[in-house]
Amino acid sequence: MKMAADEYQGYRGSAMNTSAVVTIVVVVIAAVIAIALLVVNQRSKKLRERFGPEYSRTVEETGSKMRAEAKLQKLQKRVEDFRITPLSSETRAKFVAGWHKIQSRFVDNPRGALTEADKLIQEIMTARGYPVTEFEQRAADISVDHPLVVEHYRAGHEISLRHSQGHASTEDLRQAMIHYRTLFAELADEPELTRSMGARSARA
Repeated sequence: MKMAADEYQGYRGSAMNTSAVVTIVVVVIAAVIAIALLVVNQRSKKLRERFGPEYSRTVEETGSKMRAEAKLQKLQKRVEDFRITPLSSETRAKFVAGWHKIQSRFVDNPRGALTEADKLIQEIMTARGYPVTEFEQRAADISVDHPLVVEHYRAGHEISLRHSQGHASTEDLRQAMIHYRTLFAELADEPELTRSMGARSARA
């Protein structure tokens, strides 16, 4: 009888130990999952805050939140390797003067002014340290540090393409100049440019 009781106690103790191990494993797995979800949510939050509207656009473009975030993280790392620098006072003044000249020519030659504006955007990007690439990559690169204005670049470029095909009106070109001006002011670090030139654009 004593032997049977000892065996029972041993079996019971073994069962309790197994149950305890299972419970611990379940708790650990749950904790790992919770931490993983927290990390993912924090990553998503940081990407949404950094990229703004560009985050939603990329999710829609890729059709997947996971793929979109992977793409944005890769893009972020790419741009971190660039040597993006602010413009010197002299260089900034030169670019701003160039923009004013282009703007002043819009009334007499809107198509030529738009072409020059697009070229000036690329030149100031190069001066800041962005590599020379095709448009979509340029826009993506800009979105990392200038997410709130990159859509202006895309909108202006889309009108510029229609203009090259002969499908853009003078009003379309004026809107493209406004889009380009918004991006230019951001890249030149001249926020006053947008406000001070508002009346002039309205007359264009």
